[in-house]
Amino acid sequence: MTAQLTVSPDFSPEHIAGWYVFNTWLQRTLGQRCHLELYDDFASQRAAIQAGRVDLIFANPFDAAMLVREKGFAPIAAPKGSSDEVLVAVSATASTQRIEDLRPGLRVAQTQDPDVNLMGMIMLEPADIGPKDVQVVHASSYVLVAKNLVLGRADVGFFLKQAYDDLSPTTRAGLRPLVTSQISVVRHVLLGGPGFAEHANALREALLGMHDSPDGRRVLEALGLTGWEGQDVEDTEFMIDLMDALMR
Repeated sequence: MTAQLTVSPDFSPEHIAGWYVFNTWLQRTLGQRCHLELYDDFASQRAAIQAGRVDLIFANPFDAAMLVREKGFAPIAAPKGSSDEVLVAVSATASTQRIEDLRPGLRVAQTQDPDVNLMGMIMLEPADIGPKDVQVVHASSYVLVAKNLVLGRADVGFFLKQAYDDLSPTTRAGLRPLVTSQISVVRHVLLGGPGFAEHANALREALLGMHDSPDGRRVLEALGLTGWEGQDVEDTEFMIDLMDALMR
């Protein structure tokens, strides 16, 4: 049997090659055939999940709830020392200096990333702005979110903080951050499905020791990570409960 690996579509394009390197390391480490399938958007990835075509997934916090509670996936590990923080930005030339300066009717540039969009809207609440008060400007990547701001096609943009940091210095120079979340417990998680359960412990052990070998460090560098740390069921359930609370 070939295990099917996928990654949340909100990962940085810079690390596409890194996930293929990771897949090669995964097969060699586990002695198990694995196939990496990257999806262009959340809808196609969720269709694959519903069809049972995913065994191992680096999932965003929003999808983790569905995977754990509806599909029987279990946490294996999470990136060491990282969390999914959200940054709200405007163009560097905008007069807006703080969230409270915003007014209903503004244009919000955003990707399809559900947890980022959810948290971004919550961060607009100090300006008394809700979903009905904005015009969404859809973008397929965070680079295009930035472009919409710089070109004046949007007033505000929602970014995954890590994705914002990965933008080129030139691109960031055209933007002004207004606020960044500080939730700390929300993060992407590597989850294994029921069909991957027999390999989960071996993979967890290998991931936690990945930084101890030159080969492992090369893989981590390709992924833009410093290491992995354990992610237990309790940690994951707490994160899911928090996401549920934010959605209400």
